[in-house]
Amino acid sequence: MGRKGRLGPRVAMAGASLAALALLWGAQVLKAFDFPFPRKGQQQMFKLDIGWPKIPEYFTGQTFCVAVDSLHGLVYVGQRGDNVPKVLVFSEEGYFLYSWNNTVEMPHGIFVLNTAIDSSVWITDVGTGKYGHTVKQYSPSGKLLQIMGTPGNAGSSLIPLQFDQPAEIFVEESGDMYVVDGDGGMNNRLLKLSNDSKAIWLTGTNGTGIGQFKIPHSVTMDPFGRVWVADRDNKRIQVFDRITGEWLGSWSSCFSEDGPYSVRFTADYKYLIVAQLNINRLAILVAPPVGSIGDCVMVNAVQLADETKPHLVDVDMKRGAVYVAEIGAQQVQKYIPLT
Repeated sequence: MGRKGRLGPRVAMAGASLAALALLWGAQVLKAFDFPFPRKGQQQMFKLDIGWPKIPEYFTGQTFCVAVDSLHGLVYVGQRGDNVPKVLVFSEEGYFLYSWNNTVEMPHGIFVLNTAIDSSVWITDVGTGKYGHTVKQYSPSGKLLQIMGTPGNAGSSLIPLQFDQPAEIFVEESGDMYVVDGDGGMNNRLLKLSNDSKAIWLTGTNGTGIGQFKIPHSVTMDPFGRVWVADRDNKRIQVFDRITGEWLGSWSSCFSEDGPYSVRFTADYKYLIVAQLNINRLAILVAPPVGSIGDCVMVNAVQLADETKPHLVDVDMKRGAVYVAEIGAQQVQKYIPLT
């Protein structure tokens, strides 16, 4: 069956297109597009799985977020729209399994946590109605287990658990949580919460300085205890210590064209996958070793079709596949590692 909302070729732009760009915009653009196209002898790191999902017509709204349950081989998709299911669940093979809609208004970020005893799905909701401005925990079948924040009420940054359009959450196996708050609201901060929802530390205000944010949009963690935040409108990634919240460094040189929308590590933690919505690109950056942040080095990229608009991504940490939620194309696409 044809894909709904397909907006162009699903392959990287050809060399002829690159040459045309050079003529139109000059050498500076050539530099900016250096990595999305494999150099001579260089291989792409991912290829599109054109058979995922099996029936794309299940995407009936704007697909804002995606999360992978690597343990059980499930993929959760958060979408928005009137009279559409807000959460879709697929198998890793691409078969649609089920959907749910309870108490979800406008999903922005989604995360799956697997522990030794159970699994749960966490959703940040940026709606302005009775379910919005919250971070919620669900069972895999959609049963509401916990709400953080005051539903329907935007909050001040002076109150830790009063959110204003929380963008995304990352949860450790211990249950400790990292929340970036918010997606265009009055708050611009990163919070660490304990497994019983108590504030451990928080950092950030609206601004351009060290440790400040302009729309902290995505958050993840590496094996060395460093918390990585996509500081979207400041066009940089900032890094913090998971224990103390101390600022460790930032990357900005890779984001002159567009800020980072999503940040995730590959399954081997050698690279970061960064979505850049306005230039329809997935940048692949070298992950720094322990003890050093340095500056970003882009080694490869996936150039998506125009108006695809990749918003948030997630990685299957068992099999290495990258899933991309695209709000322009209204779909989720799966990329398989080639190395």
